[in-house]
Amino acid sequence: MTSLEVQVPDIGDFDEVTVIELMVKVGDTVKAEQSLITVESDKASMEIPSSTAGVVKEMRVALGDKIKQGSIVLVVEAAGEPAAPAAAPAAVAATVVPVAASVPVAGAPAAAVSSGRVEVHVPDIGDFKDLAVIEVFVKPGDTIKVEQSLITVESDKASMEIPSSHAGVLKELKVKVGDTVSMGDLLAILEGTVSAALARVAVPAAASAAAVVTPAAIATAAVAVLAAPAHAPGAPTLGLPHASPSVRKFARELGVPLEEVIGQGPKGRITQTDVQTFTKAVMTGGTQTKAQAAKSPAASGGDGAALGLIPWPKVDFAKFGPIERKEMGRIKKISGANLLRNAIMIPAVTNHDDADITELEAFRVSINLENEKAGKAGLSASVKVTMLAFLIKACVAALKKYPEFNSSLDGDALVYKNYWHIGFAADTPNGLMVPVIRDCEKKGVLQISQEMGELAKKARDGKLGPAEMSGATFTISSLGGIGGKYFTPIINAPEVAILGVCKSSMEPVWDGKQFVPRLMLPLSLTWDHRVIDGAAAARFNAFLGQILSDFRRVLL
Repeated sequence: MTSLEVQVPDIGDFDEVTVIELMVKVGDTVKAEQSLITVESDKASMEIPSSTAGVVKEMRVALGDKIKQGSIVLVVEAAGEPAAPAAAPAAVAATVVPVAASVPVAGAPAAAVSSGRVEVHVPDIGDFKDLAVIEVFVKPGDTIKVEQSLITVESDKASMEIPSSHAGVLKELKVKVGDTVSMGDLLAILEGTVSAALARVAVPAAASAAAVVTPAAIATAAVAVLAAPAHAPGAPTLGLPHASPSVRKFARELGVPLEEVIGQGPKGRITQTDVQTFTKAVMTGGTQTKAQAAKSPAASGGDGAALGLIPWPKVDFAKFGPIERKEMGRIKKISGANLLRNAIMIPAVTNHDDADITELEAFRVSINLENEKAGKAGLSASVKVTMLAFLIKACVAALKKYPEFNSSLDGDALVYKNYWHIGFAADTPNGLMVPVIRDCEKKGVLQISQEMGELAKKARDGKLGPAEMSGATFTISSLGGIGGKYFTPIINAPEVAILGVCKSSMEPVWDGKQFVPRLMLPLSLTWDHRVIDGAAAARFNAFLGQILSDFRRVLL
């Protein structure tokens, strides 16, 4: 076995580029020419391939590092000798590179201004054939500038923008999304005033490991471009997800609408892991694609015909009096489709009960008073403790005792989770959101209160990320700050239970001798009858009530 260093090959006239994506990790087996990392300059993004096959033993670069030709990317343990370098010096697959530029030949006189119909063809794009058209920037009637990008084409390792060689009004577009094009194919027909040099040389839009023209040639030729392209090269194109060609190909193979995936990579770049996470969320019912939502009953105002029911009534409300129509917000649209699915598909039952929290509330108030006094004395005051924080901790104890409440259905099997992530419903100006506090079994009430406050603020400010709303094993919906007595919360699939909490109130409770005033907290536990039976639900509620009445039981 031989340890070999894989270096950055000739990447053209780029001094330093930034590492924006790692495509392999230590322990991975890589093939020769397999992409290892993605780098980016202000004008280009490129995938750096491996010069040899082997097992990755050490990564020498990290996200955000600056590298250049000759920098060591990683160390591999290879079974044989390194692969011979390709004849072309640039073994780089460009993902988004400067668009092809028509560069005047030195000393050539300018052509006279003329009018008429002009055909625009695919220029020399290197050793590429039958590239798929994945995006169209223009439409008939648009006024086109010289070097303005018309379409984006893509191979398995490179995507490139094809520019117009002339200016004029677009009369006819000869390609559409999904077509394939090669060098010389007719793209468009322009009409109008056209100005071009007598002699122009087409520069390839991108270079790959198989390309004849290197990135160095691209960079050199780009310096001579007379007019900046109307569509900024190197930047994410309008409507085109910020992802490498390999990721877009992976998404197409899975049927994933990439424009709906939220990128967690640098600058919002979509990685393969993001595509996999999105796919899992769709498969488990945690999210819906726009196509799914459009087909759901909620998309047509709850059209029961989609479920084999009589159609939803169509009423002209305006004929009965003045109306005002407002479109629902994005969050309500998404949550509405999920709630409808959950309400229809889950055979839900709700148990209502009361918990005596008299002593627990007194303890909570005393803690907050101590913190307030410490703050006034100039000492470091702790976070304000809420009853919901105690309730989260109590629910974790109950979930541990009755683990089926912390499970999920997977076909005919139950998945029991050995972690306890609790979601809590937060009311925001944009609608209901459910942040998730992770690993609640490892955290105290003070830490839970602090995290809950931070997440609730982010939710109200619209800054809550998808990762902060996913992974819950059990959810609590609290109306304690508003009022009410009992309600029936809808289970948040793929969870199997949810706890609704209303405002506590002082009530007379018989202690065996007399009625005494006690602070009672209404609880509404909704559970999936496919997983949980009535006896288990009653025991869960009873145990939860015991913990809330004497919080020392959490320690047992």
